[in-house]
Amino acid sequence: MNTYMLTVTYKAKTGCGKKFVQELEQSGIADTVRAEDGCICYNYYFSATDEDTVLLFEEWESKHHQQVHMTQPHIAPLIKIKENYILDTKLRVL
Repeated sequence: MNTYMLTVTYKAKTGCGKKFVQELEQSGIADTVRAEDGCICYNYYFSATDEDTVLLFEEWESKHHQQVHMTQPHIAPLIKIKENYILDTKLRVL
């Protein structure tokens, strides 16, 4: 089975990396994503050397599943939360 994997590296505003992830978890958005059809893995990790760098690892059953994910209603509030905490975003397909 070929899966679709990507990483998203977020550079947060000073002191906001953990706050960003905490809000996504507390709001239920992260759990909603994890429950989506085709989601295998959706987890956040923190840099050991920079508290304002957050890595998101996503694995989906297919690229199509990830593309459908991006059209879901919970993406709009996720983007709003991101705007409050994040300065830069880099996406990498593995």
